[in-house]
Amino acid sequence: MSEEKNTGAIADPGPLGLAGFAMTTFILSMINAKLVPASIHATFLTLALFYGGIAQILAGMWEFKKNNTFGATAFTSYGAFWLALASIILFEELNLINFGPDRNIAIGLFLVAWTIFTFYMWIGSLKVNNALVFVFTTLLITYILLDLAEFKIIASSAPGGLMGLVCAAGAWYTSAAGIINTTYGRAVLPVGPRNIKSAAVKVPTMNLKKKVKA
Repeated sequence: MSEEKNTGAIADPGPLGLAGFAMTTFILSMINAKLVPASIHATFLTLALFYGGIAQILAGMWEFKKNNTFGATAFTSYGAFWLALASIILFEELNLINFGPDRNIAIGLFLVAWTIFTFYMWIGSLKVNNALVFVFTTLLITYILLDLAEFKIIASSAPGGLMGLVCAAGAWYTSAAGIINTTYGRAVLPVGPRNIKSAAVKVPTMNLKKKVKA
């Protein structure tokens, strides 16, 4: 007798995308909050390029496969955000671009654009689950605080960095829920679903179906 596993479905890419976002946000926020020296920013660059960037975009592509518009848009967009931000910093260091005295305006405008995007993604998250509402609420506040810092309305990026750490913790929790709940086949870490049909990070059940051929 031979066994053939059901390969029609794909695994949930949500935990991967959230983990990539959480880790990259954590490192950058530690720098923005001035809890570590800014000289370690190379750690952020590598994470932003590979885990927060490429891995998150891949998660977004798999969300398209799962017919999840919210998850696909979120992961692909924020993956591109990390790649774009890392590229700006890298190109500056290589002297390929130079904003001069207007750097804060350039970065501020970049962040404001992402704040607008995050605002309507936050509205969308209100129909997904409570864990994602927390992630997008804290992310929106983080962007606003960083906007204010870049345009020198507030004196420091530290408030945005501290809120970014809270956001990273929420994203890690939501990622962990997707992993642990799948492994145990039950809701060990609750996410508070609001609309299960459209959820980007669901409380999944394990699919053990197999086709058996004689």
